[in-house]
Amino acid sequence: MNHKERMLAGLPYKAWLDGLSEERRACREKIFRYNHLPPDREGERDALLREILGACGRHLRIEGPFYCDYGYNIVVGENFFANYNFTVLDVARVSIGRYAMIAPNVAIYTAGHPLHPVSRNSGYEYGRPVAIGDNVWIGGNTVINPGVRVGDNVVIGSGSVVTRDIPDNTLAAGNPCRVLRFVTEADRYCYFRDCRFDVDDFERPFNAEE
Repeated sequence: MNHKERMLAGLPYKAWLDGLSEERRACREKIFRYNHLPPDREGERDALLREILGACGRHLRIEGPFYCDYGYNIVVGENFFANYNFTVLDVARVSIGRYAMIAPNVAIYTAGHPLHPVSRNSGYEYGRPVAIGDNVWIGGNTVINPGVRVGDNVVIGSGSVVTRDIPDNTLAAGNPCRVLRFVTEADRYCYFRDCRFDVDDFERPFNAEE
């Protein structure tokens, strides 16, 4: 296998060989254009974002600046939103489900390096995929590390460092991130802690065209 094939297979590889440097440069050029488009050119922004990502739903929005290594390893579902300074090191696949909300300054890392300095100084690195389920809200300044799976209906508190899998239907936070409690049916009726909704349409999913 060449080094791109090794990267995609999760094997140790060298990131400057077999066209990988050129692919990252091509992605950086698209990212630069995306991050510098005027706000009134929404159609162009959307088309360029779809050119960068590997796959996405009909409705998505990523506020600039946005950064990634390759782009084609990122797959997001319908009604995806990411706020400012979303950074994805996508040497391995990053899959994110439907109705995901990403707060500012969130980073997803699939890239890693050997622990021992001798092997690390060889330049070899590796990637491990990250999977994030449906209906997930990731709080600001969160870091998600290589190989992590975040389940469906999960909320990650701001400032978390996620180093291990997070099960479905949980609120988790901290460094390292840990489960604090389950998300329950009682949470459906509150918008913040014990503050209950005073409107009737809070159970209807939004559409990005609204």
